[in-house]
Amino acid sequence: MSDKHLQSSQRRKFMLGAAALPLALAISRMGHAAALPTAQVNTTGLAITDTEVVVGQLHSATGTMAISETGSIQAEQLAIDQINQMGGILGRTIRVIKEDGASDWPTFAEKSRKLLVNDKVAAVFGCWTSASRKAVLPVFERENGLLYYPTFYEGLEQSKNVIYTGQEATQQILYGLDWAKQEKGAKTFFLVGSDYIWPRTSMKIARKHIEAFQGGKVVGEEYYPLGNTNFNSLINKIKIAKPDCIFAAVVGGSNVAFYKQLKAAGITANRQFLLTLSVTEDEMLGIGGENFEGFYASMKYFQSLDNPNNKAFVEAFKAKYGPRAVIGDVTQAAYLGPWLWKAAVEKAGSFDVDKVVAASPGIELPTAPEGFVKIHENHHLWSKARIGMGQADGQFKVVAESPELIEPDPFPKGYQ
Repeated sequence: MSDKHLQSSQRRKFMLGAAALPLALAISRMGHAAALPTAQVNTTGLAITDTEVVVGQLHSATGTMAISETGSIQAEQLAIDQINQMGGILGRTIRVIKEDGASDWPTFAEKSRKLLVNDKVAAVFGCWTSASRKAVLPVFERENGLLYYPTFYEGLEQSKNVIYTGQEATQQILYGLDWAKQEKGAKTFFLVGSDYIWPRTSMKIARKHIEAFQGGKVVGEEYYPLGNTNFNSLINKIKIAKPDCIFAAVVGGSNVAFYKQLKAAGITANRQFLLTLSVTEDEMLGIGGENFEGFYASMKYFQSLDNPNNKAFVEAFKAKYGPRAVIGDVTQAAYLGPWLWKAAVEKAGSFDVDKVVAASPGIELPTAPEGFVKIHENHHLWSKARIGMGQADGQFKVVAESPELIEPDPFPKGYQ
């Protein structure tokens, strides 16, 4: 190996460790990392030895959702690498079994059963769409597995067997709509989404908020199959309806066609206000910043957040995955999963799912890239909400932020 390559390799290893330090220091105050006898930390037959603990990763590495889920795979692996560099969890190195859900919900269910029943993993970091989460949930509850789910979603769910590290509806949808009304004067909305549970339920909540709580009006509502690439008829309907706001929840690869076709039809930010729940920096790679510039996204995290912990995280991510790598909202939420699991395991002094679950509420990560987060008793995170404006370079400029952490409320009154 040349001196140049050696220095580059050493720098990457340094950055992995350096970015882990703030989280590691915060977590170390909450638990103890000493190795304990396997019989003491594993009473339920999980894949754990004196030196190793096995976990699963279950995302779409192929298919239409790969554009969105690749970042989650990378972020979880980065966190696990950093934890292993620190000595692992309870003195054990983490080994990962990766499975591909292939953007197919029955495949997700099948792979989750393999991980829990055959591989006996201690935890799973995975899923992206609500359809995939709903497909695996019965398996996790039946087999008493533990899933760390990173995606913003519609809420209306709470499970003992899931820790939700993304936003639920009150933290993303309602905050975004209120900002649209207050800052942009939006009164009429055209709702558009991909055709599965998350967009449909999200838009049901959005419609209720617009009509019952804001006194606004929904002037159109359309859904398209996952992977759809033809939005010409939709664009014509939008032009006729002339909404104050296009409120979008199109997911995966369909985003590329959607935003390119909007621009080709002359629907750009200088003419039309658009707020999306589903475009992060990951999707922007495919869309192209020039096709999204000036539109807005409602998220809790943007790569451009200006704080020391995020800067260290971004640098470590790029050191591992290359200077062109980007980090979106779900990617960062996925990064939190292994750290939250580590904290809960060390607090519980056990890998047993029931003990880890019992130890999880109240766990804090003061130095998460997005800022302070905390696990609520309902297994969701207290976190801030933010609005970002798309830039030509594929990044977002943060233009609004909730003043305080928003308490997660997966079952908001009046929206069910």
